[in-house]
Amino acid sequence: MKIESFSQKQLRVLSWWHKDSEARDFDAIICDGAVRSGKTLCMSLSFVLWSFWGLGGGADFALCGKTVRSLRRNIVIPLLPVLRSLGFECEEKVSQGVLLLRRGSVLNRYYLFGGKDESSAALIQGMTLSGIMLDEVALMPRSFVEQALARCSVEGARFWFNCNPEYPEHWFYREWICRAQEKNALYLHFTMDDNPSLSDRVKRRYESLYSGAFYERFVRGRWVAVCGAVYPFMADGEMYFDPPQDCDRFVISCDYGTVNPASFGLWGRSGESWYRLDEYYFDSRKEGFQKTDEEHYEGLCRLAGERKIERVIVDPSAASFIEVIRRHGRFRAVAAKNDVADGIRRVSGALKSGKIRICRICRATRREFSLYRWDERRRGDLPVKENDHAMDDIRYFVAAISDGGSGVCAVAAARQED
Repeated sequence: MKIESFSQKQLRVLSWWHKDSEARDFDAIICDGAVRSGKTLCMSLSFVLWSFWGLGGGADFALCGKTVRSLRRNIVIPLLPVLRSLGFECEEKVSQGVLLLRRGSVLNRYYLFGGKDESSAALIQGMTLSGIMLDEVALMPRSFVEQALARCSVEGARFWFNCNPEYPEHWFYREWICRAQEKNALYLHFTMDDNPSLSDRVKRRYESLYSGAFYERFVRGRWVAVCGAVYPFMADGEMYFDPPQDCDRFVISCDYGTVNPASFGLWGRSGESWYRLDEYYFDSRKEGFQKTDEEHYEGLCRLAGERKIERVIVDPSAASFIEVIRRHGRFRAVAAKNDVADGIRRVSGALKSGKIRICRICRATRREFSLYRWDERRRGDLPVKENDHAMDDIRYFVAAISDGGSGVCAVAAARQED
């Protein structure tokens, strides 16, 4: 990796801890703002440099992300080539979750942790740390973050926080950003203009990927609440397509219901896009009767036709239906990833970029797009639990395909990862 230059704000992140800096007496640094704004690489590099020269080195530190996988992708993999170019010896012990960095005779250990849920706090208990960096801190539970901070008991230990904005009642925004002065934390807000590696063309591309509250958060870097339609841009008739005739791969996604509607989507890949070619949608309340697992399986088979289906991605709570699919042996059933807020962000980006496309024949899906709303009475980014069955199976599909490495939701990463 070659870094051509740093912006003034990035340089401030890199040097705030130095003895000649006016910010040297702060106990923590918080960087938030837009995606692709260049805050992650300069913060992680600064954290390592501080751990050797600002603190003295020869100690234990922690690097934390929502998951260890995302931490390695966002921090470790981009950072190691830069450190090696600066003369560091780097060794990652993946099975042990530790990164060893050596400069001259000084060796530091950096333990890797994922803070994905409330149980994650137990992973870091009992450690003694000299400093900690929390990437994507707004996506971590408060219990994990506070347990991690409590581990930093060595004299001179400091905290490093990095995140994109969420909703304005989020605990991190209220406790740390709004109280940065009280917490003795240096707060720096980033925009895309603070990343000198981004061209105007790339900035325009990212601006086109988001609308509504997600535009305010990820492009303008503001902590705003969501309201209204979840996918307002899907009201545009140009967002619906005729089915292509040259699909080379097929997948089905399922949101299963007996009392609630069951929604299955047939997806086919054509070129760089996945099309929702057709759907199976059964609403027992509307129809006046319920179907059995076997009857829903028959609907699944009719939807698949003679196509070779790579996998059927199923609502993880539908254990009995997954078992029916597996027992018949025709399809490979996999449990879906069910992260609502993150899933909606992924779907929004995939729809806006054309990575997934909805065909006009999918009438139930079009109806749900017009009715799917944010729940303004609840804290956090959660939709109303109505008219969400096709919405859920689309979310399952996008999460599974992007996590599976097919590139459905992947956007080529720029040099300075956020």
